[in-house]
Amino acid sequence: MARIIGVEIPGGKRIDIALRYIYGIGPANAVIVLSKAGIDPSIRAKDLNEQQLSQIVHAIQDGKYVIEGDLRREIGLNLKRLQAIKCYRGIRHLRGLPVRGQRTGTNARTRKGPRKTVGVQRNPNAKTGVH
Repeated sequence: MARIIGVEIPGGKRIDIALRYIYGIGPANAVIVLSKAGIDPSIRAKDLNEQQLSQIVHAIQDGKYVIEGDLRREIGLNLKRLQAIKCYRGIRHLRGLPVRGQRTGTNARTRKGPRKTVGVQRNPNAKTGVH
């Protein structure tokens, strides 16, 4: 397994796919980084030599991509800001509900989590229907 900027990338995959394991680099950015580094996207990650790996690292750093820890921190701070100013989106994030206008009467299970079934409590002192 090759290691790029502190991230283990799978050796068996093509390098254009393997680069996506770095948080903040998606399909489009992976192709751009490889073209800047001058590396064929169809090469498997395990077949790269040290020089090619360093070219990829330099291409990522020169491209000024916000990746991994910095990107996670930035996203977290954005959410904290929304929650601090008590805007609609911030409140939805706080409550764990959908943020972008989806319905919540049905569905939205990914955000709301598994259903919490509410049972009926019977009163033991209630009169029974039998006389």
